[in-house]
Amino acid sequence: MRQRQGTTRLKIATYNINNVVRRLPNLLSWLAESQPDVVCVQELKAAQAAFPVSAINDAGYHAAWQGQSTWNGVAILARGTEPIVTRRALPGDPDDSQARYIEAAVRGVLVGCIYAPNGNPHPGPKFDYKLEWMARLAAHAGTLIAAQAPVVLAGDFNVVPTDADIYAVRSWARDALLQPAPRKFYHELLAQGWTDALREMYPQNAPYTFWDYKREAWPRDAGLRIDHLLVSPALRARLANGGVDRGVRGQDGASDHAPAWITLREKAAVPKNSKSRRRAG
Repeated sequence: MRQRQGTTRLKIATYNINNVVRRLPNLLSWLAESQPDVVCVQELKAAQAAFPVSAINDAGYHAAWQGQSTWNGVAILARGTEPIVTRRALPGDPDDSQARYIEAAVRGVLVGCIYAPNGNPHPGPKFDYKLEWMARLAAHAGTLIAAQAPVVLAGDFNVVPTDADIYAVRSWARDALLQPAPRKFYHELLAQGWTDALREMYPQNAPYTFWDYKREAWPRDAGLRIDHLLVSPALRARLANGGVDRGVRGQDGASDHAPAWITLREKAAVPKNSKSRRRAG
């Protein structure tokens, strides 16, 4: 893994757990080993009341979550502190009932947890919803950029940004994750000023985050990069490290995703007399 010099203070991760009740032991084991400060968790597949908050609390984390029975669901876990929820859905469609976005302030950073629609089969209504949802995400992300706040958008974007982010293109060519329109929305986010943190840390070989259960994808390392951490301009200079805990994918009963993470340096303090010094000079 690539590492930059400097003291790190905040570790932020994203993990599509693919059923938080069934894979709770996997989640708890990883939390104990990795000890992230903030975790965005997707695909809970659990109703609001079924979220295992007691076990999460016992592990030293507070949680805010938006559950949904059978499908979807997102959560933000914060070690030793309460996440302050600012949104439980993307703006722009009050009739959208799918639990795919939650946003909270944690330790001076605004964190948006994302579970974008898969969009398959393509073409079709699910793909149309994917594009509509991503358009709303882009609009909201633009307002966050305009606010000049320290923000991380983390989660399963269900987009393979480039052909370099997948083991082979031909067998996935018709999949919704690789279509030009979703990719266009993703690159529009970067054009707003967001930085793809793992691509920044690994400009040549950004690590995969997802290996399908089918076709022996994990043993063959036939992976895709669809879980991303985007940092706002206010945080780019604080990027210190990042990676994917790929070994988690190989554990018994594992999700088909592995946790991805970044660390941020502590924000530099401004001396109280800095203004007076500049005036004196």
